[in-house]
Amino acid sequence: MLDKRSKRILVVFALAILAIVIIEMVRPKPINWRPSYTAFDKAPLGSYVLFEELEVLYKKNNFEKVKEDPYQFLKDSSYVNNSAYLFINDYINFDTQQFNVLKKYVAKGNTVFLSARDFGVFIEDSLQIATRQDYGFLEEEIEAAFFNETIQQDSLPKFKKAVYKTVFNSIDTLQTKALGYFKTEHTNTEELNFITVPYKKGTFMFHTLPEACSNYYLLHGNQQYASQVISHFTAEHIYWDTYLKSGRKVVDSPMRYIFNQLPLKWAYYVLMLGLLLFIILKGKREQRIIKVMEPLQNTSIEFTKTISDMYFQHKDF
Repeated sequence: MLDKRSKRILVVFALAILAIVIIEMVRPKPINWRPSYTAFDKAPLGSYVLFEELEVLYKKNNFEKVKEDPYQFLKDSSYVNNSAYLFINDYINFDTQQFNVLKKYVAKGNTVFLSARDFGVFIEDSLQIATRQDYGFLEEEIEAAFFNETIQQDSLPKFKKAVYKTVFNSIDTLQTKALGYFKTEHTNTEELNFITVPYKKGTFMFHTLPEACSNYYLLHGNQQYASQVISHFTAEHIYWDTYLKSGRKVVDSPMRYIFNQLPLKWAYYVLMLGLLLFIILKGKREQRIIKVMEPLQNTSIEFTKTISDMYFQHKDF
């Protein structure tokens, strides 16, 4: 049995663990600023608001989520022509097969819209474009504008929080058309951030400010800019990519799902703690261990031999 001191230590330990669990469960959840851009994520850098607005604008019949790899989708399914395929993420990196099927898709008169900070080496080399990204925090706000003067902008939208400025520093001037730019307030410089590259009957559109499509900026007065970016392509049908997303959840095991759900995670912790306490308190025998008593041995013969050897050595017969 445990003595009183050990029991008190275990009780204090259990109360401390219970207090930590309760504090973790009731405290406000910290804001998640990691890039996600998924349709279901309501975090600042998710795309829940934009997805809901586009679904209402195009109606469900003309707005479709693509949950599989773009190569599999464009290769195996019959897609609608005069459509637009939207890719919005912090980075987009197509491989050879993906980009080849996208080119075939665009060649038939469709539009591929990509909004990201990085488009990968392969696609930039293929379309002769290059980007430059500033990995440091912005010291001042940047404004986004369009070259098309017919687009009314009452006031230029400002971006700073969670933004890493990416601009196009090299384009094919014979093929590429500039649509928008960044404007820095103090230096008054204009740097490209929105371009279109025609390919046969269709168009590739590149936009380097995916944060403009996030929940944070759409809910903080910059929704007009995002709608004006989307309005640059006119398509009867919209495909929304959900596969190439940083926030896409991949559940490989039941434990991953449990740890992604806060109530299930703490229930699992409490269960493990309970099993540990049970092992500590009930794992030992409740009765003290009885010491094994060895029976006395008869050593008369050994004693006789010892005495006889002693007499023999002293020649005392």
